[in-house]
Amino acid sequence: MPEELSEHASRNRALWDRQADEYQDLHREHIGRPEPRWGLWQLPEDELRVLEDVAGKDVLELGCGAAQWSILLAGRGARVVGMDNSEQQLEHARRALAAAGVDFPLVHGSAESLPFEEASFDVVFADHGANRFADPHRWVPDAARVLRRDGLLAFSGSTPWEVLCWNEEADLMGPTLQRDYFGLHRVEEQEGFVQFELPYGEWIALFRRSGLAVEELREIRPPEGAVSTYRTAHETAWARRWPMEQIWRVRKE
Repeated sequence: MPEELSEHASRNRALWDRQADEYQDLHREHIGRPEPRWGLWQLPEDELRVLEDVAGKDVLELGCGAAQWSILLAGRGARVVGMDNSEQQLEHARRALAAAGVDFPLVHGSAESLPFEEASFDVVFADHGANRFADPHRWVPDAARVLRRDGLLAFSGSTPWEVLCWNEEADLMGPTLQRDYFGLHRVEEQEGFVQFELPYGEWIALFRRSGLAVEELREIRPPEGAVSTYRTAHETAWARRWPMEQIWRVRKE
């Protein structure tokens, strides 16, 4: 049976297929480090210890792109599956796997409907991946479904602060609120993408309904002097005053 995508998943797939080559060319060096790193400013996993030891664990990456993360975790002994909604991103991943001399499954599909059995993974994670472009009311319960008991769901992404303070007319991050906090959910991007963000209370309620217990919320402050191919110097300076990026750690009960 053909995969049935939501309207926003179909729209995001088409846009990512068109922009995958440009995205990888722009960010390849920044995100292609020899060790796992998180987020906009590429903070080392060995310092943050979000996933901790993955050796011998079944790990699913949602929105793997060119599989930079998954390749490195496979090198640390994880049994990895990479999944992405964009076939063109997965084409980059196939070439990266061949160049790295590793092999693991790459799955084309939306995080809103995972093609895996219940309790298939010890870790499900995303680094500004599918979690930003899939409806959390759909993907979080399904991620919980495929996690084993005591399994970890970890993901980095934007924050309500970033969404609320983006000034579309000026095309920059500002110090004042530009939209309502209550009702925050679907965000239409100027580039055509559909992204999602929730108020903090709604995130916590969603985790609880999905059988997930919150272990940690890290509000990321980029180090002084940090640079990023994703953010301008002005935006990085803004993020040193207010949280632009966060990492959730929640666990299957």
